[in-house]
Amino acid sequence: MDGDTLYPIGMMAERTGLSVKTIRFYADTGVVPPTTHSPAGYRLYDDDALARLQLVRTLRELGIDLPAIRQVLDRTLTVPEVAAAHADALEFQIGTLRVRRTVLRAIAERGSTPEEMELMHKLVELSDAEKRRLITEFVEDTFGRADANPDFVDLIRSAMPELPDDPEPAQVQAWVELAELTRDPDFRASVRRMAEYQAAQRAEGDTTGLHHELTELVRERVGQALAAGTAPLSAAAQPIVDELTAAYATTFGRPDDAELRNWLLIRLDVAGDPRAERYWQLLSIINGWPAPPTLGPVFDWLGAALRANSSASN
Repeated sequence: MDGDTLYPIGMMAERTGLSVKTIRFYADTGVVPPTTHSPAGYRLYDDDALARLQLVRTLRELGIDLPAIRQVLDRTLTVPEVAAAHADALEFQIGTLRVRRTVLRAIAERGSTPEEMELMHKLVELSDAEKRRLITEFVEDTFGRADANPDFVDLIRSAMPELPDDPEPAQVQAWVELAELTRDPDFRASVRRMAEYQAAQRAEGDTTGLHHELTELVRERVGQALAAGTAPLSAAAQPIVDELTAAYATTFGRPDDAELRNWLLIRLDVAGDPRAERYWQLLSIINGWPAPPTLGPVFDWLGAALRANSSASN
C-alpha cells in the first residue's frame, strides 16, 4: 500500500473499528479532518489520517478526554505525558471507589440509618490531613490545656489514624466511631480530668513517665488472679495487693502505706473511663496495629481488692 492510497469513510470505519458517524464527528470537530474530498464531495483519508484515528480510538478507550487527545495530535503533549496524567487520575478514582465500596459494605453490616450513613460517608471522605486535624483538635482541647505527663502527651499526639486506601469495613466503622468519640463533650471532659490529674501530679514532683513495666506487672498478676477465679474480696487477694502496692511505692518513691493505697484508688478512678481504652482499641483497628490488652477488668479487680484491703499496710 503506497502513500497515495486514499480511503473512503466506509473503509476507514472497517479499518479503525469506529462507526461512520463517529468518524464524521471527529472530522466535523477538527479532531481528525479528512485528507481531501472526492470530486463528488465525499471524505477521503490517507494512511496518516488512518493512524491518527486509530490513536484516537485507543486513547478514548483508555478514558482520555478529547481536549487531551487534541493536544497529543497537535503534538502539544506526548502520549506518555497524557498517559501519566490519566494514570494518576485513575488511581485517585480507584481509591475513591474502593472507599465507597467499603462504606457501603460497612453500612450493610452495621444496618445504619440514613443519618448514620450520611455521617459515615462524610467522615470517610475526609482527606488524611482533615482526619489528622480532627484528632489533633481533640488532643489540644483536652491535653493541650494542662501541663500533663509529657511522655503521654507525645504519645497521644503522635498516634494518628491512618485509614488505608482500601480499608476493611471494620476499619471504616472504627474510624467513624473514633471520630464520634472525639466529638463527645462528656468524653472530652473525662479526658480533661485525666490531663488535669497528671498536671497536678507533676506539680507535686511526679516525673516518672509512662510506667510500661508497672502496668505490665499489674496486668500479669491480676490477670493470673482473674484466671484462677481469685475474688478481690478474698484473703487470697491480699498478697497480690501487697506486691502491687509495693511496686507502686518503689516506682513513685512513696511509702507503701494507707495513704498510698488511697492515692492509688484515686488514680485508678481517674483513669477508669472505659472510653479511654476504647480510643486506643479503635486506633489499633484503623492502623492495623496489634490489639492492645484489655485492662478494664484488671483495674476493676485491683480497685475492688484495694478497697477490701484498705486497712492493710506494711
